[in-house]
Amino acid sequence: MKLIETERARMVSFSKRKKTLFQDANKFATQTGTYVGVMLFSPSGKSCSYGSTSIEEIIDKFLKVKQKDRKCDYAEGKSNGFEALEDLHKELQALNEKEKKRILMHKIMHRGSEIPSDKHMEEQKLALKLRVEKIKKEIQSASI
Repeated sequence: MKLIETERARMVSFSKRKKTLFQDANKFATQTGTYVGVMLFSPSGKSCSYGSTSIEEIIDKFLKVKQKDRKCDYAEGKSNGFEALEDLHKELQALNEKEKKRILMHKIMHRGSEIPSDKHMEEQKLALKLRVEKIKKEIQSASI
């Protein structure tokens, strides 16, 4: 298997395979009664997701299970990093919801005009990313 050379052919293949993957995920969830979530990023960087329920609920459930697993596997001090990651995930969800509302309001108020970036929102997201990286490093150093 190798990378498809032309960008157009790569995008067509991505689109077809994405559709099939999401159909298979739906079939799996239906037949087994499980929660299924799939997240993809296209070659252009656009995010795509499928969830048998909302993808946010699946991520929350996954993080809770992982946190419980980590509490069993690690000493109490090491699991604090996973709790912090869960808190950051909730903050990011809130920021994303706020951004969606801002974009929707702009579309309603200024039809057809370009949506301006929100520097404050971008700064908050960058700060969250930096905090996540710091916590990841702390978790890695604690598990050594």
